[in-house]
Amino acid sequence: MSKLALEQDSSRYFSRELSWLDFDRRVFEEAEASSAPLLERLKFLAITASNLDEFFMVRVGGLRLQIDGGVSTPDLAGLSPAAQLAAIDVKVRALQASVYRQLDEIESGLADRALVRVRGKEDLEEEESAFLHAHFVDALAPVLSPAAVGGGRPFPRLANLGLNLAVRLAPEGRGRAPRYAVIPLPAVLDRHVLLPTRPGEAVRHLLLEDVVSFWLEELFPGEAVQECVAFRVTRNGDITVDEGAGEDLSEDMWRVLQSRKTSPCVRLELEARASGLLQAFLQRELSVQARDVFLAPGPLGLATFMRLTTLPGFDDLRGPVWAPLPPMNADLRPGLFKAMAHKDILLVHPYEDFAPVTRFIEEAAEDDKVLAIKITLYRTSRGSPIVAALAHAARRGKSVTAVVELKARFDEERNLLDAEALLEAGVQVLYGVKGLKTHSKVCLVIRRDGDGIRRYLHFGTGNYNESTARIYSDVSYFTCHPDYGQDASAFFNAITGYSTLRQFRQLAMAPVGIRPRLLELIEDEITRSRAGQRGLIMVKVNSLTDKKLIDALYEASQAGVKVMLNVRGVCCLRPGVPGLSDNISVVSIVDRFLEHARILYFHHGGKPNVFIASADWMNRNLDRRVELLVPVADPQAQKRLIAMLHLTCTPGQPKSRVLQADGTWLGQNKKGGAKSVQDQLCAAAAAAHARRPGIVSFEPVKPKQQKQKQEP
Repeated sequence: MSKLALEQDSSRYFSRELSWLDFDRRVFEEAEASSAPLLERLKFLAITASNLDEFFMVRVGGLRLQIDGGVSTPDLAGLSPAAQLAAIDVKVRALQASVYRQLDEIESGLADRALVRVRGKEDLEEEESAFLHAHFVDALAPVLSPAAVGGGRPFPRLANLGLNLAVRLAPEGRGRAPRYAVIPLPAVLDRHVLLPTRPGEAVRHLLLEDVVSFWLEELFPGEAVQECVAFRVTRNGDITVDEGAGEDLSEDMWRVLQSRKTSPCVRLELEARASGLLQAFLQRELSVQARDVFLAPGPLGLATFMRLTTLPGFDDLRGPVWAPLPPMNADLRPGLFKAMAHKDILLVHPYEDFAPVTRFIEEAAEDDKVLAIKITLYRTSRGSPIVAALAHAARRGKSVTAVVELKARFDEERNLLDAEALLEAGVQVLYGVKGLKTHSKVCLVIRRDGDGIRRYLHFGTGNYNESTARIYSDVSYFTCHPDYGQDASAFFNAITGYSTLRQFRQLAMAPVGIRPRLLELIEDEITRSRAGQRGLIMVKVNSLTDKKLIDALYEASQAGVKVMLNVRGVCCLRPGVPGLSDNISVVSIVDRFLEHARILYFHHGGKPNVFIASADWMNRNLDRRVELLVPVADPQAQKRLIAMLHLTCTPGQPKSRVLQADGTWLGQNKKGGAKSVQDQLCAAAAAAHARRPGIVSFEPVKPKQQKQKQEP
């Protein structure tokens, strides 16, 4: 391709990496909202910091590997890896400066509302100083392990994103070089130390690194401490398992986890007050170039500030709390199997409780008519009740198969432990498909009913994780339609055995079927529009980077199809370009819940095609993952999802931003009394619940008491 052709082609797309940072900026804007409660703003500040941590581990780490490997292939926007890193540096440093300015403003406001961070030792009352010193002597010093470094001494292996103190000691004599030490602050120590308070008094707290620095001389008796600053290293997390290297994937994954502990440093964060001498020493010891050093004018690791948002007694400084409600359109009290046999059930979380999903698997474990359970597990919670129910089902003699994805980035260790626990209980555990990540969310229960064998199914857009279901917006779909059941059986046979994947009746599966199906659906709207019919596509996904799908949407726009998109995060499509994407709009919503559901609607001449999916519209999802696209057949469920799409995809809603052709995101001015999309969905769930007051909560399914065997 000529340089001119490349420039013309690249003008059609945005850079994936820079679009990711634009999403982080939209999250940060929620921290800037002066009308929002202060702890709500602090929460979004902590989320911004956490997002940046992941961005450096994954995206910057990956770009560094490309450069080190001599790769210069440009991205969709025509930027080489080096050009991407240069643009990233500008955006990140600007965002970091804004974050710390906002932190000062939020902390100032919190101090006025009786939540004060103590900065210096001189700001402590006598009783507070005595309390902290005792805490240092009894709880901190015994855990700390100062390590002398430099002068040929080995540098300690520092934890990724762990907090450390760098200490410069006075030279042993005139003309001698300074001496250095490093104090890793273990994650088992609470970063935020609360001071004792009496009722009615302000809550005062300190950061762990400050407490340690107050009595540093007790860790270095007889030494003159000349400097002490906090620092953090971010290591490259873009390390994946080579599935051809060994026969045991679990052992290979443990090796990957170990290798991440020593992977190269891609970012060195250091307090801005650090001397040039100390900065140069750390750069040298950690093999970090100046371009990778980020000097912070405030505390490092702001993601830990999330803990402050949960302190008791500050309800007026937090946003409203939403308690998930029972299903809007189904009575599940008689049991999931009876309810599903009656009709398909759609749940929208967290407006509706995730408990029915857990209960579905718990009921299957207890029901003597259930013969088998098959499920895909990508990310689970700590102490997952779903994992416990699967293990219980296996111990009760049921056939249980769990496809546990060991390659789920940053959840590998938990999944390995879950897999071991399931294996011990007698579950047939498989580690997904070689060369692919199993990202689909499906549970198949095979039950002996009065009229024969029936398959009961749950499909989801989110993980089998009751913890994240409280803060992620997702969709669950329960059905026992025979076609879906046969497809699900074929799906599990394909990914757990060697069966040849046949044509599904209803489902589509990546990496072989989802993109072709989506292109077919888009082409149908194009054909109808060119024939004079109404053409309409509404899609809600987390990310949109797939070039083939973007180009298909451009063609649809040029054919007169109205394309309304809600893309929470990365979006490489450029909307509103004359002659290219005039009929495409892109909305992003950032609010109290993380928008996570993937929902698709194609008008289809008034006979709607509605789907939920586990997959985003990204190359990795469509080519390198096992995903499912699930049609929603129930008319009532279709109607509800289409209404949701109209809410989420229509510009002008509070908490929404609209992507412009030049890449900027314009926020919507909140009109007096206007509710955000999420507030409207909360209100709809509450109204539906009010109309059916008899359904209050779900009763947990408890394991049956096993009869004790009588001694002979």
